[in-house]
Amino acid sequence: MPKITFKGNPMTLVGPELKVGDAAPDFTVVDNSLTPVNLANYAGRIKIISAVPSLDTPVCDTETRRFNQEAGGLPGDVAVLTISVDLPFAQKRWCGAAGIDRVVTLSDYRDRSFGLAYGVLIDELKLLSRSIFVVDRSDTICYIQHVPEVTQEPDYAAVLAAVRQLLPR
Repeated sequence: MPKITFKGNPMTLVGPELKVGDAAPDFTVVDNSLTPVNLANYAGRIKIISAVPSLDTPVCDTETRRFNQEAGGLPGDVAVLTISVDLPFAQKRWCGAAGIDRVVTLSDYRDRSFGLAYGVLIDELKLLSRSIFVVDRSDTICYIQHVPEVTQEPDYAAVLAAVRQLLPR
């Protein structure tokens, strides 16, 4: 399992350790209107799935705003999803205040379906670790980034490079 820390303290991730080349596991989360959403909702699209602990923290705020900005330069068939255990109402409020219009925020608050399926649920906190998965049009995982210290930002350039490898040339 990836080794992660939160403010320097070792944390335990629950779920499988996924690898590049694995089929992306299905999951059920809810959107900002409490409508269930799963992987099939994005069938045939490239997906950047960004798991974050909470949008109401500075690093998650910065990360989601950055992906919203980067999404403007990506083709329309690239879906940028941010998943946290924040309540959908809080996500909707945050998106409105932050002007988020290209990233789709989804909540894993009900049963941690995404966190458990992707091995990113932090056992001690019951939050998602800062992780990014790039999934291709056929739902194969093409890139994984587990940020070792949850309070730090991901390597955006590496994520975007992985997405660009999947785009037609």
